[in-house]
Amino acid sequence: MTEQRSAPEPDPPAPPAAPGTSRPGGRTARTRAAVRDAVLTGLVEHGYPGLTVEYVAEHSGIHKTTLYRRWGNLEGLLVDALDLAGEDSWAPPDTGSLEGDLRALARTTAASFEDPAAAAAPTAFIAAAFQSKCAAEALNAFYAERFARCEAIVARAVSRRELDRRTDAAALVRAVVAPLFFGLFITREPVDGALADRSADAALAAARAGSFNSPASSA
Repeated sequence: MTEQRSAPEPDPPAPPAAPGTSRPGGRTARTRAAVRDAVLTGLVEHGYPGLTVEYVAEHSGIHKTTLYRRWGNLEGLLVDALDLAGEDSWAPPDTGSLEGDLRALARTTAASFEDPAAAAAPTAFIAAAFQSKCAAEALNAFYAERFARCEAIVARAVSRRELDRRTDAAALVRAVVAPLFFGLFITREPVDGALADRSADAALAAARAGSFNSPASSA
């Protein structure tokens, strides 16, 4: 007689990922991406006051009960949308000199807002941060993580003896991009490559003068 073999038991299902947890590929990643896209589209079309869980459900194809269960509420959706945006592979420029790195960083920042379609989502999220504490905290965390990545610029400059090792990378990067964001969101002036270069050059001069040296390390 032929020996009967039982079918192997299937592996237990993986536990659901908590909001903000990165998981490469798979249905969970696709769900998060669809929800993120719906949140950003809603912010662009209606702004934060007009964004609803129902809108996200309709445009993501995810039932609203699932949205409430996994993200809690609208602000949970906002936070995770920006958290997911921060899980990219962006790295600061590496041109071989501090001047080149800062100019490239400034030009990249300016260029990211040149295309109105591409700029719509980040602009809407910044606007939402003025109306939602959770969105503001998420935006702060997003840029804090970006500044942390830019520590590589300062580390390379220190190794080339272009900067004091006490230079605060976050303060330097803020100085580079601040004039650009002022023009974009305060005075609503055109932001171009020339302004980007001036912003980078001014920040570079201040850094060389020690303006961004950490006070805690100055002793």
